[in-house]
Amino acid sequence: MDFAFVVTSLLKIVGILVVILTMVSYAVYAERRVSAFIQDRLGPNRVGPAGLFQPIADMFKLLLKEDFTPRSANTFYYWLAPCLAVMPAIITIAVVPFGSTLFGVPMVIADVNVGILFVFAIASLGVYGIVIGGWASNSKYPFLGGIRSSAQMLSYELSLGLAVIPVFLLVGNLRLTSVVRYQIEHGWFIAPFVGDWTNPWKWLLAIPMIISFLVFMIAIFAETNRLPFDLPEAEQELAGGYNIEYSSMKFALYFLGEYAAMITGSAVIVTLFLGGWHFPGIPDGSHGWIFGLINIAVFFAKVAALIFIFMWVRWTLPRFRYDQLMRLGWLFFFEIALVNIFLVAAILPYTSRL
Repeated sequence: MDFAFVVTSLLKIVGILVVILTMVSYAVYAERRVSAFIQDRLGPNRVGPAGLFQPIADMFKLLLKEDFTPRSANTFYYWLAPCLAVMPAIITIAVVPFGSTLFGVPMVIADVNVGILFVFAIASLGVYGIVIGGWASNSKYPFLGGIRSSAQMLSYELSLGLAVIPVFLLVGNLRLTSVVRYQIEHGWFIAPFVGDWTNPWKWLLAIPMIISFLVFMIAIFAETNRLPFDLPEAEQELAGGYNIEYSSMKFALYFLGEYAAMITGSAVIVTLFLGGWHFPGIPDGSHGWIFGLINIAVFFAKVAALIFIFMWVRWTLPRFRYDQLMRLGWLFFFEIALVNIFLVAAILPYTSRL
């Protein structure tokens, strides 16, 4: 039994790594195509049919570039920082259920009972890679980018944590598989009509749940340093920010970390608010392996839709000024998320009366 558990866990780890790394490679390609569409130009179209081999060409380009280390850099931390930037985003996916079951095996690597706390604890380590990289480069622009990133992370992680409290007040459990199961039985948190929300009081919860969703999603933009929150690497102000002194594969790791964090953040949003792998009318994997595969496909289709929104926003909205970014986090999102908790707590006692 233990041997079977180890084998299935290793297979899930390898499978999810292959999927995430493939998605990272083609998320870069997709972003270039989306930006080209928005700006009315062609985008990558030379390497392979429709430019589909462009990520492979980019990989070889980064592998073959000169790996330059500045003479004044702190070498150990300079090499360590890119690894610290990419690993948390990949480790976080371990507790996210990406399907129901396949051949009776739950499609989650580690179904821990404090799943969301694990997500926050590990994801918050990603800022260390940026801060250490900015400091170890021993250059002023990377250093300013690292300071900006740490201030931004502190400002928006509060809103991020407060935004999920209404979800767990309703579910009564921190396990992410329980959150998905609750949404299957009662309706997605931002679409209660999908499930059986027959209690009229529960329809009132749709409003605070949508508020939680919006605050959480915008805070994820800030946590992943995506436009309009990309102040740590603002090219016009910091010439590229924390990664300006990096080249070759160390730069590629930073790049991979940003897109892996975007994918992981989208997966967490799907799990918490969009029903996870569930889709109306499609049974789970206990009804056959084909439905297990469909559940996995549904989950990653939802993630892909959210990634498209990330890209759409990046190429549509201008960057905030730094004072606007901090004001939005401390004077708006923090208070909105806090009031939202009290709103859910006030409605919750009435949901079990009818």
